[in-house]
Amino acid sequence: MLKITEPDGIYFVTFTTVQWIDLFTRREYKNILAESLRYCQEHKGLLIHAFVFMTNHLHLIISRTPDGAALSDIIRDFKKFTSRRLVQAVKELPESRREWLLWLFSRAGEHNPNNTQYQVWQQDNHPVELRTLKFIRQKLNYIHDNPVKEGLVFSSAEYVYSSASVYFGLPQECPLEVVPLDFQDGFLSP
Repeated sequence: MLKITEPDGIYFVTFTTVQWIDLFTRREYKNILAESLRYCQEHKGLLIHAFVFMTNHLHLIISRTPDGAALSDIIRDFKKFTSRRLVQAVKELPESRREWLLWLFSRAGEHNPNNTQYQVWQQDNHPVELRTLKFIRQKLNYIHDNPVKEGLVFSSAEYVYSSASVYFGLPQECPLEVVPLDFQDGFLSP
């Protein structure tokens, strides 16, 4: 299992639902993710450099402020909080898949000693430290091309739940504060 080893590094991370369940087909569930990430930005020192929310996973390029919490702690807290909040939303919102979703989350939770009842996220986050400009550019393109490859939009900048519009300098409102990575003069700076 990959781990975050460089506390001040920039990381590409992926969060995937158990069984690759297409949970994030509803705006309400994506908004829960955005609200939780905003909380981590405001209260835990999370810096988001790029992101995309897909139907069953999300990708982030993240780092932290010098006085921020450890990235591994932020990730743990984010997954724990959003798991509880997403299950609550499935129970409370009009959801045609309610019984099926809760059954899948419950089955996943039964097989994981770290959970008491439901498991929404797969255990691993696949954190990869981004050390070279080439690798960072590759991950940025990968993140922003996801909705296009999935057939959700024709242009990555059109997708609301992505940081692509920020990197393209478009006036579209982004649901999260993004700290773009600057590649001027061949150097990287947040």
